[in-house]
Amino acid sequence: MRVLVQRVTSASVSVGGAVVGAIQPRGQGLLALVGVTHSDTEPIARRLAEKLWQLRILDEEQSAADVGAPILVVSQFTLYANTVKGRRPTWNAAAPGPVAEPLVTVFVETLRELGATVETGVFGADMQVALVNDGPVTVMLEL
Repeated sequence: MRVLVQRVTSASVSVGGAVVGAIQPRGQGLLALVGVTHSDTEPIARRLAEKLWQLRILDEEQSAADVGAPILVVSQFTLYANTVKGRRPTWNAAAPGPVAEPLVTVFVETLRELGATVETGVFGADMQVALVNDGPVTVMLEL
């Protein structure tokens, strides 16, 4: 599982022109793009959610847990693109929807259990993501 995290001052995701998830933090929040591969498991999804919640990338080396920063989670199979050969990426390393969707759900549920305010996109939909990256700060999380 890979989580590309961006520190944001605002973020939203739309499907068909309608906003389906948005965060407007008073200070900073996090946008988490989540990709799943074939070998991922529920324990991995839970550990990465905990890591994200505790990650100290907000101002003054604080975490989302420290300040209650909201998180927007968007599934992103393209994080597992293979671009080694040619000009056309392959997606073989990305888990198929029936494997990936439950793990993204576990990731989101774990964040909520930890106390996070979480908004989400729509799994498998053609989504448009808008954000204001703060810093900019962008970090890749993996286990």
